[in-house]
Parts: sequence; structure tokens; C-alpha cells
Amino acid sequence: MTNHGYASNLFAREQVVVTGARRGIGAAVARAFLATGARVFAHSGITKAGNEDELLAGLDEESRSRLTLAEGDLASEEGCLQLAAAIKAAFDRVDVLVNNAGTMLGRKPAAEMDAGHYAQVVDLNARSAVLLTGELIPLLARSGHGAIVNTSSISARTGGSPGSSVYSAAKAFITTWTRALARELAPQGIRANVVSPGTIMTDFHRRYSTPEKLTATAAGIPLGRLGTAEDCAGAYLFLSSATLSGYITGQVIEVNGGQLMA
Repeated sequence: MTNHGYASNLFAREQVVVTGARRGIGAAVARAFLATGARVFAHSGITKAGNEDELLAGLDEESRSRLTLAEGDLASEEGCLQLAAAIKAAFDRVDVLVNNAGTMLGRKPAAEMDAGHYAQVVDLNARSAVLLTGELIPLLARSGHGAIVNTSSISARTGGSPGSSVYSAAKAFITTWTRALARELAPQGIRANVVSPGTIMTDFHRRYSTPEKLTATAAGIPLGRLGTAEDCAGAYLFLSSATLSGYITGQVIEVNGGQLMA
């Protein structure tokens, strides 16, 4: 398994949880932790045909031996609590929690918004992170250098494109909530930070953005291309490492090729 230049022992013996790890950014992050020696508990969402390969493809047996894979619907309270119970059964402590699960669930114009769609988007993108984090704080405190890294989005700052208003607002919630966590949990030795990806060429944008929109977006990015999931992984590793970022908490790293400079 390629480690993209990361030190192979950076997270040796660390115990890491990554949600939304079946595909896209979550899969790239989970694989990066495996490549750097961690034991990884990867939440894979709900299995659907064709979405299984990004996390598992090409993993050697030694890496697989350090991977625990669990499904679960984090849009439901029951699913969050079941996942938390499975993590507690597998790990005696959590050194890193990456709350990455989330998606837009379709573009919905504001004039067509209904309570059901609103609840689904907020439950998956915001409530799931709040519930799971609350359940795992005791295990993060047990680490002695626990780190929470939450996935936001460039749309938390820009408001997103038409049809993504509630998703964008949910990601803005994640950013503000993370800052509150950073203050509250610092006395327990737990840091909390955010990675905010820009337009990353994953299944998310293949589903929710037209090729024409993506081409136009890429043309306006200073680095001249859309991002990849692997472009994001290093920011998660950095913010998770007590060695590299032990004095950083309550911060947002924007990973967008210069699409947003703030």
C-alpha cells in the first residue's frame, strides 16, 4: 500500500476511528492512517453495490489485520449508538476520531425544502458527529493526547451552490461546534480541529455536480485542477498528530487549491 511519503510509523500503535470511510476522502484518510501504522476502526456506511473498493482495494494482509470495518446508518440515533458500542468493544481508548460521515442527499432548492429532507441532512451531517463524539469522549480522554478532526466544507464559508443550503449550513455548524469542543475538551487533553475540503473529485461531486460545472470550477482554481481525496489526507494526519500539531486546536485547514483563501 502506497503511503504517499508519510512516515510509516507516525501513528504506530495509535487507535483511530474514521467515519464515512468506505469511499472518497474517508477512504483516503483511513488508508493513510493504516499506511502510518495505526489500528483503524473504519465506519463504512451502508453497503451498496459498487461502493466497496476504495477503502479495501490493494490493502496488504498486514494492513488489513489492523483494520476493523463496521457498517451503520449514522443518520439515525440508534445507528450512532450502535457504532459507538462497537468502537468501545474494539478499542480501550481512542487516540484519533475523524468525523467524516456526511453527504448532501441531493440538491434541494430552498422553495422545495421539506421537513423530511432537512432532518435527514442535519441528522447525518451534524447530529451524528455530536452523538458519536459525546459517546467517545471518555475514550479520547484516556489517550492522553486525543484528537478530533471533523470534516467541514468550503460551502460552510461560501454558502455552496444552489440546492445545497441546508448541507452548507450543517457544515458551518460543524466548524463552530468544533471550536466550542476545542475550548471545552482542552482540559482533558483533547484537541479538536477541522479539515474543510474544496471541490474534491470524489463520488460526491460525480453525483451532485454536472461535468460542465466541475470544468468551470477547475478553471477558476489557482492550482488549475480539482482536488483528490489523497490531497486531503495529509491535513487529517497533521491535525491528528500530537507530535506535528500538539499546540493546535480550534482551527480550520482549508484544502482547496486556492479556491478560497482566508
